Amino acid sequence: MSDRFVRLARNENQALGIGQYAVDFLGGKFPEPDDSVYRMVERFHLDSVACAVSALACGTNAPKVLREEAMEYPSHDGVPCLGSRMLVMPEKAILANSSAAREWDANGTNFGYNPKRGHTAGEFGHNDFYPVAVAAAQLLGWNGRQTLKAMIAIDEIRGRLAEVFALKNHKIDHVVHGGIASAAVFAASLGATPRQIESAIGLLVAHYIPFRAIRAGKQLSDSKGASAAITTEMAVQAARRALRGFVGPADIFRNPEAIFCLFEPPDQPDQSPFDLELATSGSDFAVMGMHFKLGLYEHQSAGAIQGLIDLLTEHPELLESPDAVRRIEISIYEPAFSIIGDPAKRDPQTRQSADHSMVYIIATLLRKAIEQKQAGWKELMLVPADYNQRALHHPLTRQIMQRIEFRHGGPEFDAKYPDGIPTTVEVETATGKRYSSGLVMYPEGHARNTSGRLDDLLEHKFRRLASLGVRDVDALYRRFTGMLEKTSDEIHQLYDFELLEQSGY
Repeated sequence: MSDRFVRLARNENQALGIGQYAVDFLGGKFPEPDDSVYRMVERFHLDSVACAVSALACGTNAPKVLREEAMEYPSHDGVPCLGSRMLVMPEKAILANSSAAREWDANGTNFGYNPKRGHTAGEFGHNDFYPVAVAAAQLLGWNGRQTLKAMIAIDEIRGRLAEVFALKNHKIDHVVHGGIASAAVFAASLGATPRQIESAIGLLVAHYIPFRAIRAGKQLSDSKGASAAITTEMAVQAARRALRGFVGPADIFRNPEAIFCLFEPPDQPDQSPFDLELATSGSDFAVMGMHFKLGLYEHQSAGAIQGLIDLLTEHPELLESPDAVRRIEISIYEPAFSIIGDPAKRDPQTRQSADHSMVYIIATLLRKAIEQKQAGWKELMLVPADYNQRALHHPLTRQIMQRIEFRHGGPEFDAKYPDGIPTTVEVETATGKRYSSGLVMYPEGHARNTSGRLDDLLEHKFRRLASLGVRDVDALYRRFTGMLEKTSDEIHQLYDFELLEQSGY
């Protein structure tokens, strides 16, 4: 260990090393993370709760199905689902709660980019795994600080893996890194030895690898939103199995037949493809570089959203009529161009496809701005109602979609990602005037944005989403803030609130 990091070299057993790290970190072997790290992870957790509450209240399919499934597994020594007192098997509660948090695809994001330490593989990932920490805390009677510390550990392991191994390059879904982190932290929480955690990680990687087929197709299915939840269910199951004595494949990162060495053969035998560094204390934790989404949209579109809002604010005449804008051209980097510029997404028929469609997102924002005659992140924030069937087929939105050209900006843009989200928006008016946003790198919500508006925008987002699912938003906000001071009883009752149900959104 040096400079507040544990270094797991490619020529050592990194699965065992992750297990030792999880045990030591949760066991208090290292100095405490700075309070800023605790505050940041609380922000991301709070954000995920608003996403989950609204997804459940709106009756979205995957969270509803998986919640019903969880209720079929009652357990007197289990944990509850969000907005429930009924105790169920931990892996089933985590499955349901993670699915709800992820359903809108509106919670936190990481891009696997850490140039300071030379780790820039650039894998995506999301803050979908906090229910693992809450379940462990409720099983063990932890207080709020201990709960947040487990969340930090999950984000640290998955976030650092995302910096050194790009799963997407091999068509593997990014949730694998979160699954590994979940297996390690859940097992460590329950008293597993590093060797047992190694088995849990080996079980997960050897038996349960999701490929990006779940995100392919002209119209996306429930599998896309539930991918993290399903992988986490398997991770927790693997942890519980290892705790019972099941021995899984050892040293999985150096196993030549496992995904890591199979897809990226190392230079030397008996190595993994990467070195891994995990923070132990201080403020340089992976969660500090993660990004917030300020509404329901694929995060790769945040630069274009910022560019459009800036243009509409600077040139309010663009809001005067639906015909004021003749053409919009958006230039962006790879892989964003391929992910949200897929030709199949020019005619989205489902919310899962629409929230990954650049042309739909930008057309909807412009349509809302024209209708409201105002532009700003709060005023135009994309919410569930912007993806219902009426919104998907709104005539003006569809008209504007036809005016949008989406292009790859080339090597100049690619070189600036994933440091930022390099995007340029150019608008041509009906009178022939042309306006440009210039290069947008760090939109609102980005870890390197310095506007100072983040807390205000996040609270607005929380209230917009959570109000769909509870009568008293203020009470829910208080319930999930101030986590550092919460007692074990308060954590035990964290999910005990009334959840409203609606027929749709």
